[in-house]
Formats: sequence, C-alpha cells, structure tokens
Amino acid sequence: MKQERHILGISGGRDSAALAVYMRQHRPDLPIEYFFTDTGKELPEVYTFLDRLEGFLGKPIKRLNPDRDFDFWLDEYGNFLPSPRTRWCTRQLKLRPLEHWIRPSLEAGTTIHSYVAIRADEPSREGYQATHENMLVHLPLREAGIDRAGVIELLQQADVGEPEYYSWRSRSGCTFCFFQQKIEWVRLASHHPDEFEKAIAYEKTALEGGSPFTWSQGESLTELIEPKRVEAIELDYERRVARLKKRRPKNPLAAETDDTIDDVYGVDEAAGSCVICHK
Repeated sequence: MKQERHILGISGGRDSAALAVYMRQHRPDLPIEYFFTDTGKELPEVYTFLDRLEGFLGKPIKRLNPDRDFDFWLDEYGNFLPSPRTRWCTRQLKLRPLEHWIRPSLEAGTTIHSYVAIRADEPSREGYQATHENMLVHLPLREAGIDRAGVIELLQQADVGEPEYYSWRSRSGCTFCFFQQKIEWVRLASHHPDEFEKAIAYEKTALEGGSPFTWSQGESLTELIEPKRVEAIELDYERRVARLKKRRPKNPLAAETDDTIDDVYGVDEAAGSCVICHK
C-alpha cells in the first residue's frame, strides 16, 4: 500500500491558523502534521499564538528550524538585506527547512498532501508550488469559498482569536519583514524597541557593505525614526483612516469596528507574504 502524509504549514498569521481550524473541524479523519518554519526572527506574539492554536488542535505544531540562521545567510549574500526583489529569507529560512523535512518521504515514494491557506478572495495567488511529482497541493479555503471575513469568523468561533500583532501590523510575524509599511516600522519601535534597534544594526552593516537596500524603501530606519518623520508618518496614516471611513457606506445595524492597517493601505496580499503559508 502506498504511503501518504498530510502536512499543513502554520505561518503564525490568521489564514493558516484558520485553515488548521477548518481541517480539524471538517477532516478530523486525516492525520495532519502541522508545522511551523521558525526563522529565529519571529515576533514574541507569534509563539504565544502558536501555543493557543496547539491547545485547540490538541496536537503539537512541529517546529522546523533552519540549519543556518539569518546571520549566516546575510553574510552569504554579501550583507545585502532581503527585499521584494531578493527574497532570500523566504528561500533559505522558510523553503529550505521544509524541503529538507519532506525530501526523504518524497524520495521514498510517499505521496505528500500539502494544504495551503489561500482564500476564495485571493484569485491571483498560487501559493507553494509542488516541486515533486509525489506532492499534491490542496487549497481547502478557496474550495470552500472562505474569504477574509470567513477566516476571522472561523478563528473567533473556535475561540482561538488572532495573533496580537494584528493590532499594529497587517501581516507577517517576522520581526524584520521588509513588506512592513512605514507606520508598522514606527510601531515596531514602540512595541519592541530592542528588536527595532537590532533592525537598525543589521541595516547599518548592510549599508556599510554596499547594499543598495534599506529595510523601508527610500529611507533608513535611523531617518524614519526621527521625531518629525514619525509625526509625518502617523499623520499620513490618520488621514488615510479618515478617507477610508468617509468612503465606506454606513450601515446603522453594523457594529463599530477598527480599521486595520491592510484596510487603510489596501495591501496586496499576494505580494506581501511568504509563499509557503499565507500570513
């Protein structure tokens, strides 16, 4: 009888967590292996959320650690910071550990079913592409017609909730994610000042090494955190919130809700996420 494995990557964000909840509720018969690829540069809120999710799933989420850390790869890439054009962090700290984990099974002829968290309202996203004939990729959220609102509802009904970092960041539990908006870098400095200082140190090393990239496009973090610049960034964000609320049709029966950063900036979720499991 041909061997099979069922795997589901947990990113530390809402979509992959909602997929895990959905599969637990609708396919409890499947022996799903949940995994989390730990870059070593995750926000503390991510680990708190993973513990809570494990409680609902009733089984551990396997931690996949890279064989070489961020600092090693930064040196390998000539101190060039990862960026939207050179996403070596995803390749080396996310994809590489996953491929090392499943390769023996694939080479042994095992069929691996990979469940990926792409929603019904993300028609342009493809997610992790199978790189071996024995791997099959499934998109249960899309197939079930579950959109962003449905994801949030799943997490609320399961009493799992959302990662706490969503109160100040739109996606990604990676501390130094280059997809962060400028307001999110400002808020990182406020919520995790020690981590922000580490980001500044990485950036200085990169610039001294000749890297053309800064963490935030067009300016260094040292420039971004200047008081007048912070004031301008926060004012711009507040104006965007005001414009969004003005455009949005009012429903007198709807509860008042806070706008999230991705509501305000209209972030392209296909661009601003890792390819294994949607943030």
